[in-house]
Amino acid sequence: MNGAQDRDTISQAYQVHRPYLVDLAFRMLGDIGAAEDIVQDAFSRLMAADLGEIENERGWLIVVTSRLCLDQIRSARSRRERSHDASEIEFVAPPAEPALADPADRVTFDDGVRLALLVVLQQLSPSERGVFVLHDVFQLPFDAVAETVGRTVPPCRQLARRARQKIAAGPGSARFDIASAEHRLVTEKFIAACANGDLSGLLEVLAPDAWGDIDLGPDANRSPAVVVGAERVARNLLRFWGQGATLVSHPVGGQPAVLGFVGRELAGVLVFTMRGEAIQSVHVIGDPRKLGFLSSQLSTTA
Repeated sequence: MNGAQDRDTISQAYQVHRPYLVDLAFRMLGDIGAAEDIVQDAFSRLMAADLGEIENERGWLIVVTSRLCLDQIRSARSRRERSHDASEIEFVAPPAEPALADPADRVTFDDGVRLALLVVLQQLSPSERGVFVLHDVFQLPFDAVAETVGRTVPPCRQLARRARQKIAAGPGSARFDIASAEHRLVTEKFIAACANGDLSGLLEVLAPDAWGDIDLGPDANRSPAVVVGAERVARNLLRFWGQGATLVSHPVGGQPAVLGFVGRELAGVLVFTMRGEAIQSVHVIGDPRKLGFLSSQLSTTA
């Protein structure tokens, strides 16, 4: 390839694959800023590579991003182990919940708005976390996982099994949800469409009669109206969660959902109700109390 072709290839790869890679890095690191920095580093390495020797840019970027994440996890763990006694660096329990006045709010808050998976991932070794996220969350086949983490398939299967056992036995019997393959694909398409300002792409994953609303909490000055119709919902989504925002997947209460960041700060949680393989509704959690709690959970995973 010549220089112009290389730039075009990398530019296209950045547009197409960056949302997925940030999503992947966030699941492994639990820190949106670190995830974005890792992905930027991966693309910098792609720019320095011989593109003629890379058959699949997406696969190459997944491997590089995952290995950079694992290096960062190992480095962070090493720093903690040098600073603390081993007994002090085991599982960190979620912070205490803020007071919620309305019992109905508490039910929704307790059952639906948690980042349990990100929190319990702290229990895992770097290798266990990498294999678990790549295989169980992102549903990559074990041969691809093995190539990514630099092991053979049998040890990767063992690491995944060990990770599941540790999580199942975690303090407080922490519960978490893994999205189905269909929901994972819809969520991935949703994130990519928002990241690229792609109205048509959003309409492909929304049901024609889709609707959306937002929970701004009891202190909101207005009662937001429900937006009805796929095109109106899509345009609203692109207005608030399009280019300039960063979306990453995280199931909430058994439903597919994404966390929305603006300026690397959590700005909302978008929870989907599915009808078949289409998004029937988008409920945005924008209540500052709930977002504050979720942000505190994120701070325990970074």
